[in-house]
Amino acid sequence: MARGRPKKDEQDSASAAPARSSKNKANGNGANLGFEAQLFLAADKLRKNLEPSDYKHVALGLIFLKYISNAFEAKRAALLAEDPAAAEDPDEYLAENVFWVPKEARWSHLQDSAKQPTIGKLIDDAMAEIEQANPSLKGVLPKDYNRPALDKIMLGELIDLVSGIGMGEPNDKAKDILGRVYEYFLGGFAGSEGKRGGEFYTPRSVVRVLAEMLEPYKGRVYDPCCGSGGMFVQSEKFVETHGGRIGDIAIYGQESNYTTWRLAKMNLAVRGIDADIRWNNEGSFHKDELKDLRFDYILANPPFNISDWGGERLREDARWTYGAPPVGNANYGWLQHILWHLAPNGTAGVVLANGSMSSAQSGEDTIRKAMVEADVVDCMISLPGQLFYSTQIPACLWFLARNKNRRSKLRDRSGEVLFIDARKLGTMVDRTRKEFSEQDIAKISGLYHAWREGNGYEDVPGLCKSANLDEIRGHNHVLTPGRYVGATDVEDDDVPFSERFAALRAKLDEQVQESEKLTAIIRAKLAEIGANG
Repeated sequence: MARGRPKKDEQDSASAAPARSSKNKANGNGANLGFEAQLFLAADKLRKNLEPSDYKHVALGLIFLKYISNAFEAKRAALLAEDPAAAEDPDEYLAENVFWVPKEARWSHLQDSAKQPTIGKLIDDAMAEIEQANPSLKGVLPKDYNRPALDKIMLGELIDLVSGIGMGEPNDKAKDILGRVYEYFLGGFAGSEGKRGGEFYTPRSVVRVLAEMLEPYKGRVYDPCCGSGGMFVQSEKFVETHGGRIGDIAIYGQESNYTTWRLAKMNLAVRGIDADIRWNNEGSFHKDELKDLRFDYILANPPFNISDWGGERLREDARWTYGAPPVGNANYGWLQHILWHLAPNGTAGVVLANGSMSSAQSGEDTIRKAMVEADVVDCMISLPGQLFYSTQIPACLWFLARNKNRRSKLRDRSGEVLFIDARKLGTMVDRTRKEFSEQDIAKISGLYHAWREGNGYEDVPGLCKSANLDEIRGHNHVLTPGRYVGATDVEDDDVPFSERFAALRAKLDEQVQESEKLTAIIRAKLAEIGANG
């Protein structure tokens, strides 16, 4: 599965954080990241021997609490100036998407009690009161701050640290700073947790590429495996950055991991984003919470090459328009689930393992051929390695479109697919991981928009190529960009042994299962013959 780098010790973290900050400034990947990096480093030192997977909820829960308390106090001050009676009416706050924070749960009260031995219980009580006052947060907030294993001195120091975020800034700017800190901490913990962390977090620069390519200005946005909600945050940022109205997009998602779903709910709340995010432990394949809805934009980073997805129970599913995906790999299940949910003019961007572009095992090549011939593949992008926390192997982006005919500012691109080889882009931000710079993101998305709009696009050898269906047929419907743009294709030897071994093992498991089924049938037939003889 993809979506983490191994945990580093504190010395490594101390040297890595400032380095990452300076490189981000140099490549234009966001402003003032030094502040967030230093804050994360300070918070990380406080955790001592607490595992990042546990500490993550401690730190993020407090940042969330600080955010909603700040928003509440700002709204309360405004109401007190207008109508003191209204300041005590929870509906006045909820009407403007501000959470009601009971008196004993407000940050000022907790900050005053930060050095008390009972601070853990006070925080747990505060979280419980907030959930009770705000039904949309029921079951979302962490409430285990009073457990004996959690050092209460550390907890008090962390409260002091969080108290300084946005201090002295106007309310709107303080809220934005808290949102940025929350997002940065999510990424920091994903790095600390390694593979497990990568499963809930998609690197921001990858999400930026998806958002800039799809341009989700207006309509419904969906992610069937939404992790901590990064796709939604970047979609709203895109609308804000380009002068659109946030209310013009409606956000929907589903997540099967309950802990991750809670992170997503808090992440969106910190950003003030209203969204319909569903949870069930069966997941989007087996219990599609939004099965009757169709979406204008879908952004997704499904777990790569997942073999235990229960595909054997879904062989006749209506979503498999282009062929039943193999029971040993869910990649083409995700692609078809996403296509099923696209509106008539909808577009999707999906992160998948490189193997999805060329695999010929278990009928995946037949499904890919059917998708290409149905003209639902719009663009394919090869990504560089080391972009993700959970794996250093290269991945790719699939862009799907229900309708490639001429409409609005888009030209008719029926029977064409754009291939972009971005493997040489990206900048190392520490010793193990790359990020796309602002220039990289603009370059990739600019090629796509010029091609879609017929606005000065030209093929660039080694970088991009617009291919027609006949050319793709000539490559047996393999969609690896390197085959089309003129660069050397990724060979099997470029893929780490562990990744190839996992694929071979999945294939072997599938064949063993098939063999057992055939053996059972043969035994039954022999028994039948013996009984009749």
